[in-house]
Amino acid sequence: MRAVVYERYGVPAEVTDVPDPRPAPHGVVVRVEATGLCRSDWHGWMGHDPDITLPHVPGHELAGVVEAVGAGVTGWRPGDRVTVPFVCACGSCPSCAAGDQQVCERQTQPGFHHWGSFAEYVALDHADVNLVALPDDMTYATAAALGCRFATAFRAVVQQGRVAAGEWVAVHGCGGVGLSAVMIAAAAGARVVAVDVSARALELARTFGAAECLDASGVSDPAAVVRELTGGGAHLSLDALGSPATCAASVNGLRRRGRHVQVGLLPSPDGTTPVPLARATALELELLGSHGMAAHTYPGMLRLVRAGVLRPDLLVTRTITLDAAPAALAAMDTVPGAGVTVIEPWS
Repeated sequence: MRAVVYERYGVPAEVTDVPDPRPAPHGVVVRVEATGLCRSDWHGWMGHDPDITLPHVPGHELAGVVEAVGAGVTGWRPGDRVTVPFVCACGSCPSCAAGDQQVCERQTQPGFHHWGSFAEYVALDHADVNLVALPDDMTYATAAALGCRFATAFRAVVQQGRVAAGEWVAVHGCGGVGLSAVMIAAAAGARVVAVDVSARALELARTFGAAECLDASGVSDPAAVVRELTGGGAHLSLDALGSPATCAASVNGLRRRGRHVQVGLLPSPDGTTPVPLARATALELELLGSHGMAAHTYPGMLRLVRAGVLRPDLLVTRTITLDAAPAALAAMDTVPGAGVTVIEPWS
């Protein structure tokens, strides 16, 4: 099969022929019809993820058709249209038993722990726990946006953030995750402040329901502006980008007893990131993490998508071929992006 492969961190990947994967006894092989290009893939390519072993094929948000099934799989068969969370759970650890597959103690992630979906085929573990059936009327490009960014945002806003109608929600960083969060929070009846440095990203955020859009590029203290716009601070705030600056702005922009949800990855040389904990203590803020979404919780989200309340299809702003993926991956930290770029390996 053809796949995007990199052999050194930070060095441009190449599209090359590699052996087709085979399913594990508990797994499947999926023919990849669409896969999203995510900033997490860029972090992996840069060497920020210790789970990656070189050479490597990135890609973790995907949709496609089951091609082959392991001997121990009971719930799926070739031809099934599926997607999958980016966290593939084991199904048997204490966290999985509690229904918290998104923090599985023996999780694997395509594109990180093993070769991913920037390829014509991808192997996925523990299929009976992790696969999600796609509605017949959902396109593969739309479904590919669900597995990481949209589902991550849905859990961050709804399940972890506990958004409520009428609340102010600040979203720092309006890439794929952030725009998804804007759409989800607005659909829940919240008033959203979208914060970014890209005019195009803020334009999309307003289209998806943001009540206020803040261009942070010329602002010395975005948190102060958020507090002013919201009459004292956001009830719920998300760092959807993942940087010390956006994390601090998210916490500092909250009102008393507000809730901060950290979604974006925060790589740093020593593995730590400064957080304004003095404010968290003084205002009794909640500081929460959010890490994907378990497959068994997808049906509620999919019902809202099928009803047209949520429109992840509108987030897909660019579709590219597998041959264009290496350059697009390398450009993620230098070329401003807006929305979700989807790779179609068979194009």
